[in-house]
Amino acid sequence: MARVIRFRDALREAMIEEMVRDDRVFLMGEEVGYYQGAYKVSEGMLDKFGPQRVIDTPIAEGGFAGIGVGAAMVGLRPIIEFMTWNFSAIAFDQILNGAAKIRQMSGGQFNCPIVFRGPNASAVQVGSQHSQAMEHFYATVPGLKVIAPAFPADAKGMLKAAIRDDNPVLVMESETLYSIKGEVPDGDVVVPLGKAEIIRRGTACTLVSYSRMTHVTVEAAAALEKEGISVEIVDLRSLRPLDEDTIVHSVRKTHHCVVVHEGWPYGGVGAEVADRVQRLAFDWLDAPILRVTTFDTPMPYNAKLEQLCMPQAGRVVSAVKRAIARGRAAQNPSSSAQA
Repeated sequence: MARVIRFRDALREAMIEEMVRDDRVFLMGEEVGYYQGAYKVSEGMLDKFGPQRVIDTPIAEGGFAGIGVGAAMVGLRPIIEFMTWNFSAIAFDQILNGAAKIRQMSGGQFNCPIVFRGPNASAVQVGSQHSQAMEHFYATVPGLKVIAPAFPADAKGMLKAAIRDDNPVLVMESETLYSIKGEVPDGDVVVPLGKAEIIRRGTACTLVSYSRMTHVTVEAAAALEKEGISVEIVDLRSLRPLDEDTIVHSVRKTHHCVVVHEGWPYGGVGAEVADRVQRLAFDWLDAPILRVTTFDTPMPYNAKLEQLCMPQAGRVVSAVKRAIARGRAAQNPSSSAQA
């Protein structure tokens, strides 16, 4: 059986179920307790588990992230919530030089089973300092796992997997997805990390995306379908490890690839996907890989400029059409030249 619940409720269910299952799991962060969470993800958890397992902290990301790393080293399984991933910059050293490297630097004597989670990327007019897609910073780091679910079922199942993982896992939750609804299965359903999902089958082009951008690609696919263009959508879900096999298999079928992500165009997850596709599926490509990203600028506060900067369905539709047209021109250069 499945129920229709919100994204935030799916996350809460995952944490509650794992805290009931394993008394080593606890939640710590700013306003997670008495305020019920900045986005109400932890609503009711303080009453259920008490202040020793749902711990409010000062506004000191470096401090409570470090406490979490130390707790994980001695056998606990912390969930550290950042009010926004933008502020994880204050705790970057704890994540980069602490959590990610403990196992290697201790010669395997210590694991670091810790989850860092919270809202990521843009919301609505929250300014440039609160609108950054931070996942690509962390996905470059060996020793970390990074996930970015797009739907409530994956949010719950992947968070449960992250809590049980013996490695540091970073859960990137789009600020704009907390209220979306979706079917979530009953029971202890764990979604494995490192596995993408094809959420729409198609033949003309592969769209690769994750988190909120998966919903943008779904909107674009519906518009393209009206014009007789069939696209396949690969929802990455996991950014590190990256399921390159699913991506490559899809591109070998469609012969075109457009990567859609909310980060900046320089480097980033889209560049990594493009690199792997051109190395592993070059002979199947009919046209260059295209990327649709946020513009290469700090996010404006103005509402219209903010929307202009971010990937929208119309930009995805245009990119797909350009890729297909480029492929047709390459296959029939004489007719292209005559046209």
